[in-house]
Amino acid sequence: MHFSLYKDPAGHWRWTLYAVNNRKIANSGEGYWNKTDCLAAINLVKGSGSAPVYER
Repeated sequence: MHFSLYKDPAGHWRWTLYAVNNRKIANSGEGYWNKTDCLAAINLVKGSGSAPVYER
C-alpha cells in the first residue's frame, strides 16, 4: 500500500491511499491549505489500526 499526496485544482493538499494492486481504497475527503496538515491526516490514518469497528 502507499499514499499519494497531491494538490487539487483549487490548490488544496489531498491524499489517496492505494492498495498493493494500485486500486484506490481511501482518500482525504477534504482539502488542506497546508501540506503539514495533510501529512498529519495521513499519520492519523496510519495510526488508527487499533480503532474499533462498529456495525450499523
